[in-house]
Order: sequence, then C-alpha cells, then structure tokens
Amino acid sequence: MKEKKGKKHNNKNGGADHGDAQIVLRLFDFRRETQMREARKWIVGEWWPQNADDVLKVVGSFGSIENQHFRQVFSYWEMASSLVHRGALNGDLFDDWSGELYFCFAKVKPYLKELREVSGPKAYSNIERITQRTPASQEKLKATEARVKKAMARVQSSAASASRAS
Repeated sequence: MKEKKGKKHNNKNGGADHGDAQIVLRLFDFRRETQMREARKWIVGEWWPQNADDVLKVVGSFGSIENQHFRQVFSYWEMASSLVHRGALNGDLFDDWSGELYFCFAKVKPYLKELREVSGPKAYSNIERITQRTPASQEKLKATEARVKKAMARVQSSAASASRAS
C-alpha cells in the first residue's frame, strides 16, 4: 500500500472542517505580529525588484533589515503553503484568504531561476505548488502578476519623475 502524505479531509462534502478554520485563524494571528506586520509592509508596499540582482541583493545581505523582512515573509508563506501541500489544511479554504501569497510570489517569480541557484533548487517550491494547484489558482496568479507588473511600472515612472525633478 502506498504511504499517504498528511491527513486527508474526510468530512462529508470534502470541504474544510473546524480544524482547518482553527489553522487559518492562527495563521492570520501570526500575520498580525508586530515584526511580521513590518516585514509584510516592506515586501508588499516598499520593495519593488526590477531585476534578479535586486532580489539577490536582499537575499544575500544577511543581517540587514531587508533580508530579515524577506526571510520572515517568504518563510511564513512557504510554511503555510506546506500545510496545504501535505494535506494538513484545506487548499480551497487557504486560497480564500491567501491573496498576499500570490502578490509576494509574483514579485519574485520572474527571478526564480536565479533565486534557486543561490538558495537551492527547491526554494519557494511550496509557494509555487500552491499557485499552480488548480486552474483557479493559476488564474489568480496570472491576474496578480498583471497587477504587480502595473504597480512596478508606476513605481518606475514615479522614480523617473523624481530623478528628473532633482
């Protein structure tokens, strides 16, 4: 008999159960922790990598606040994603509230090859699996990538305007 990974959801309709809800609520609580909130604020709103070097600079600058923010946010999403991948958390419930995961991943996805050369071949693989898990997940990533691309263009335009003004 083949060994099964993690628990399987056995409730009548195959959906989320109370245990899944408890996990989601705990994951949400972790997001509200002060240091995590600061890290998320930086990753989501202030960090706009324009190329692989921008990402690798943060990944390689051990001890810097930016490196700490990067590691905290991406290790959180990698851990949360592994709960779904291993069967400990209902994936559809996870997808209902994990939009930030898609946003963060969309920022690094173009540079995944370079990141994995530095961090290891399986780096961010749980996050990647979640974004490819279902057709709806894939569509959610595609739409998020478009949003991130537009936001990066605005950031570049603002930076260019600011440098011309000075």
